[in-house]
Amino acid sequence: MTLAVSACLLGEMCRYDGASKGCAEIMALGKEHTLIPFCPEAPVLGTPRGRISVIERDGVRRLLRDEDGMDVTDAIMAVTEAFIQSHPNIDRVILKSKSPSCGLGTTPMLDEDKEMIGLGNGLAAEYLIECGLQVWDENNFKKENECWK
Repeated sequence: MTLAVSACLLGEMCRYDGASKGCAEIMALGKEHTLIPFCPEAPVLGTPRGRISVIERDGVRRLLRDEDGMDVTDAIMAVTEAFIQSHPNIDRVILKSKSPSCGLGTTPMLDEDKEMIGLGNGLAAEYLIECGLQVWDENNFKKENECWK
C-alpha cells in the first residue's frame, strides 16, 4: 500500500512549534508500505509558525492565523490539492488528530469570537475525504492497527 501520513507523525519537525509527534507504530509501517509525508501547513506558513484555527462564519469554515486573523485557507487547500494530484496512487491516509488542517473529528471548531462550537474535521482532512480517500487519524490507527497488516 501507499500511505500518505502527516509528516509530523513520521518524525519531521514541521509542527507549528517546530517539533514533531513521531509515532513509532506508524513509522514502522514503512517496513511493508510506501509512506509519503504530508503537511499542508508548513509549505504555506513555515516552521515554526503561529497557530491557526478553524473559524466558522455564516456556515463556512476557514483557516485563520490566530495572531492577526489572516485567512490562509486557500493557500493550504492549494497545497493539499497539489499533493493529491502529484500522488494519485495513495491507498490510505493517516493524519494528526486535533490539527486545524489534519484532525479527523477532533479539531476544535470556533465561532468568530473564538468560542468553541464543537469538534470536526480539519479542512485538509475534509478535502481528502471528499476526494474519496480512506482517512484515519493516529488514534484510530492505533485502535485498528491490525487492519494495516
